[in-house]
Amino acid sequence: MPSMLDSEIKFLPGVGPKRAVLLEKELNIKSFRDMLTLFPFRYIDRTKIYSISEIEASMSYIQLRGKITRINVIGEKGPAKRLVASLADSTGVIDLVFFKGVKWVKDKLRLNTEYIVFGKPTVFNQSLNIVHPEIDPATEENPFYVGNMIGVYTSTEKIRNSGIGNKQFARFEATLLKQCHESIRETLPGYIMENKKLLPLRDSLQNIHFPADLKILSQAQMRLKFEELFYLQLSLLKQKSFRQRTAKGILMNKVGDYFNTCFKNIPFELTNAQKRVIKEVRSDFTSGKQMNRLLQGDVGSGKTMVALLCALLAADNGYQSCIMAPTEVLANQHFKGVDNIIKGSGIKAALLTGSTKAKERRAISEGLLNGTINILFGTHALIEESVQFSNLGFAVIDEQHRFGVEQRAKLWSKNEAMLPHVLVMTATPIPRTLAMTLYGDLDISVIDELPPGRKSIQTIHATEAQRTRIYSFMKEQIRAGRQIFIVYPLIKESETMDFKNLNDGYMNIIEEFKAPEYVTAVVHGQQKNENKAYDMELFASGRANILVSTSVIEVGVDVPNASVMMIESAERFGLSQLHQLRGRVGRGTDSSYCILMTGHKLTKESKQRIDLMCSTQDGFELAEADLRMRGPGDIEGTMQSGLPVDLKISNLAKDSQILEDARNVASRILEEDPLLEQPRNSILLEGLSRLKREVKDYSQIS
Repeated sequence: MPSMLDSEIKFLPGVGPKRAVLLEKELNIKSFRDMLTLFPFRYIDRTKIYSISEIEASMSYIQLRGKITRINVIGEKGPAKRLVASLADSTGVIDLVFFKGVKWVKDKLRLNTEYIVFGKPTVFNQSLNIVHPEIDPATEENPFYVGNMIGVYTSTEKIRNSGIGNKQFARFEATLLKQCHESIRETLPGYIMENKKLLPLRDSLQNIHFPADLKILSQAQMRLKFEELFYLQLSLLKQKSFRQRTAKGILMNKVGDYFNTCFKNIPFELTNAQKRVIKEVRSDFTSGKQMNRLLQGDVGSGKTMVALLCALLAADNGYQSCIMAPTEVLANQHFKGVDNIIKGSGIKAALLTGSTKAKERRAISEGLLNGTINILFGTHALIEESVQFSNLGFAVIDEQHRFGVEQRAKLWSKNEAMLPHVLVMTATPIPRTLAMTLYGDLDISVIDELPPGRKSIQTIHATEAQRTRIYSFMKEQIRAGRQIFIVYPLIKESETMDFKNLNDGYMNIIEEFKAPEYVTAVVHGQQKNENKAYDMELFASGRANILVSTSVIEVGVDVPNASVMMIESAERFGLSQLHQLRGRVGRGTDSSYCILMTGHKLTKESKQRIDLMCSTQDGFELAEADLRMRGPGDIEGTMQSGLPVDLKISNLAKDSQILEDARNVASRILEEDPLLEQPRNSILLEGLSRLKREVKDYSQIS
């Protein structure tokens, strides 16, 4: 039976069809439930009533209670026209002044009636007054009745222009709490409520919108945050548990000649972190369960080597592998990078991208179907229906946030008999709390050390005043045989200002670094693919000294000889992006430098970001700081897939403790009752089915 909470928002008094369309478009509010779970993002303390004699001009917002003793309209029309109402209490009188809505305010006010007034004191003609205060009758029915902390709600300009202000939102919430009182049913089992000492749902909703005091507000927030994060984790862990019970994995017990021969060809010692991750993958390969693992590792930590070695294990067991990268540059790089390692082992690798010619495609298609190709590298081209394997056993997705889950799902459907093992990799360090939410259904491995011989990158902050010195330093580096990246910000591919900045910058560079002594290549999103590839190759082969580009080079360019990364307008980049860009240098054995060029005037946040970049190279430390400073919204923006559900009250940066706790509780429940069949858990199945409307369930396909 549908609940009153599922009623369409247009039926809420004060909304109607026109405003309903606006609320849905602007804030995604479609039902009574959506409105009730639009929680305030901050509160104004209106628990204290001041007496008029206590007021001083230096005070911020204050609240008074008194009677209107006089109402005057001064001036005929225009800016001079104003309404002045005198408010009196037992200690004195103060003027309330209105320049706008004079007629509306005059009609609303009644002499000798008691009001609650809220506003900021100011001085005019040596007398205190309050300009445009909020003014409400002092009646108990009023949600703004004295004694409340008043919530401030998220809104937009279009909503405010439609006449729905903060006060109106509060009225909506007050109406809903009254009308839907009986429809608000408890959503957590009694044993969790008791164990966690949580406030009942009705009390929590009442006190999140109209808290009596700070203590009860804190309890309401705790209850609602716990519930939100608990159901999210329960959903993710249940998907994982379902897959582990039902998705039989391909058994790969053998370590054979392919692996051993290629391992000996590796010209360096693997780090302990790489060895640990290979052991974790091997354990999955031999478990009889399908592997779904996320591999996090900083730029240059050796994730691709781990993926290759695991693909060799698959080949030893008679299975094919594919490694999918987001760009042709990266796919090419991976493919070329394995040449020396697979030499003489009998392993056959191939590369398939959008640029692969038809004749070559046919040969690859044949090799995949007859099993002679062991490892296929490629881009999105790998998921085309025409690409068929004879027995795909292991699929790797590099820079996984560039691919949607549906695209990845197409990859694992390439083996109809049994799901291949899956390794998704990312060089974007993800804070633990975000990883638990974005990838809560995956096992997580981390490569947390860089290969030996990688020099640390010296990061320097510079402004326009130091540009001449910076250019001299760059020329010294070029004379020493090094190469240089210069990156301009690009917020949107089409943004004219960014494109102009890059063009102007390019002109300045070729003026400063004159040909033929210096060769400068340029790469940006508005170039044709062949031009982009030509300039990129010019730089990668060492024939160009400088590459001027937008952040398209963030992922994938590996030029060990590049020792300087100069980032223009660095204040316009987020921490994660700055860190990714910095990782493009320091790949060889030479000392490397990252120069962050900014304007003179920086906001507090920009300065914080630049200082952090100069003080640490730990990607995880920076990612945690990025999450704290920018919130998950922006970080998820770089991940495209976003969070699996829209969080209404929790903040992953601040609520990590609650998230951990909620995950542990969900994990214990599923250990005892994997299908939630026990009567005491029936309430959890209901909660999950409601969440399913918002969270995509990919447990069957990934």
